[in-house]
Amino acid sequence: MYMKKHRWKIEYSITLFVIFAIVLLMLPSKVVSPKEASYISEWNNIYHKMEYVFNAMNAHADSDIIKGFNKASSNQERERYMMNLVRPYLRINIQSEPSKNYDMYYMNSLKVLPDEDFYFDKLYKASGNHIIGIKDVKDDDIYHPAFIMMFDVNGMKGPNTWGKDIFGMNIFIDGKISPLGAGLSTDELRIDCSKEGSGVFCSHYYRIGGDFNE
Repeated sequence: MYMKKHRWKIEYSITLFVIFAIVLLMLPSKVVSPKEASYISEWNNIYHKMEYVFNAMNAHADSDIIKGFNKASSNQERERYMMNLVRPYLRINIQSEPSKNYDMYYMNSLKVLPDEDFYFDKLYKASGNHIIGIKDVKDDDIYHPAFIMMFDVNGMKGPNTWGKDIFGMNIFIDGKISPLGAGLSTDELRIDCSKEGSGVFCSHYYRIGGDFNE
C-alpha cells in the first residue's frame, strides 16, 4: 500500500513537471513589462496624433510660413519654420530646452554622436512630458523625407534610448509622414530592434506588432 502511494506521488510529480515544461515552451520568448508596454502604447498614441496634426497643418498652415519655408536657405531656417508649424499643435515650449546632460543612446548601448544621422542639435519640451527634436535632411524629392522628428515619450527620465523610450518618424515635403524603418523587411526591422541593433527602426517595428526587445 505504501509503495503504491509512493509511486503515485512520483508519477503525479512527473506529470506536473511535464505540464509545466509544455506551458513554458508555449509562452512568448519575450514578456513585455507594464513599463515597456506603456512606452509602445504612448508611441502609437503620438503617431496617431501626428497623422492628425499634419492633416490639419496642411489644411490650415499660414501662407507666410509656407512661403518662408520654401525660401529657407539653411537647415536651421527650415527647422525653425517646421517648428513654427507644429508648435501650436504639440504645445512646444521653444524657450525650455532639456538639460545639457541629456544624452541619447542606441539600443546596442552606444551613444548617439553629433555627426550621426539620428543626433538632434536642439531638443524641446512639449505637452505630455515629451521631449521633441526636428532635423532637416533637406530633400525636396517627395519620395525621400525632408525632415526627421524624434519623440522621447517619458521626457528626461531614462533610458533615453532609441527603441525603448525614443521613437521617430519621417516627414515628407508633401506633408505625409511615416515611422522610421517603414519600407524595410520584417527581418531587417527585427535585427535593428535588438541588443545588437540601433533600435531606431523599432519605431515602425512596434507599429506593425513587433515584440519589445531587451
